[in-house]
Amino acid sequence: MSSRGKLETIQDLRGIYETPERFTAGFAIGIIAVHLIYPKMPGNVANATTYPFPVLYKEVDFEIERLFEGDPAICNSIVEAAKELEQQGVRAIIGACGYFAHFQNQVAEAVNVPVFMSSLCQLPLIKTGLSNKKSIAVFAASGEHLDEELLHKVGTDMNRLVIENIGGLKSFAPIRWGKTELDNGKLTDELCEAAVNLVKKRPDLGAILLECSDLPPYAKAIQTVTGLPVFDFNTMIDLVYHAVVQKTYFGWL
Repeated sequence: MSSRGKLETIQDLRGIYETPERFTAGFAIGIIAVHLIYPKMPGNVANATTYPFPVLYKEVDFEIERLFEGDPAICNSIVEAAKELEQQGVRAIIGACGYFAHFQNQVAEAVNVPVFMSSLCQLPLIKTGLSNKKSIAVFAASGEHLDEELLHKVGTDMNRLVIENIGGLKSFAPIRWGKTELDNGKLTDELCEAAVNLVKKRPDLGAILLECSDLPPYAKAIQTVTGLPVFDFNTMIDLVYHAVVQKTYFGWL
């Protein structure tokens, strides 16, 4: 019995299996993450306890500003990281920063598994689900770098988007600039305050998307104070995981 291409969970281990040359197994989601040092809270894409399933990380090492800007010189290292994750057997690849969107097309063309390099990939879905009268707030770590060119790479545009640049929040600085001490309570409060103020200014908001892979730990608090649907990296990763690892349903009729 060959395991190549098998997607179902192995429930009966009897049989003969063959496998490619891999030193690990069972990782459905591969995540490309930039080498950055700061406290990564549960919920952060770079914190493996975030997920109820195993994930496999691959590090890339360059200044985060180069990713924000979409520097073509870093493309090859990102593509090679994706190829290594694919070789280790992942069924889908995620980029742990919204600005990996710059390289969505290059990575997708380089591998044979689904690729979702940015939380921004959810924007076409969110727009489809909301009335055309509704706007979408995007909380961005570097708002000045979120433009039409970037959004085009994930199949959308600036139409109906309201960009909230949270990169300048003092409490966000340890994440933005790589410091080892984070006041998590203060950051939670400042993000919630920004969300409430934005809703007051824009009553047409229908949803919030958190661009940054560091923001999912605060999604619940933001939703609590706004009452809005909040999308983030983890809503996307959960969706992708359940697409590539379908389950058998049990119940009664």
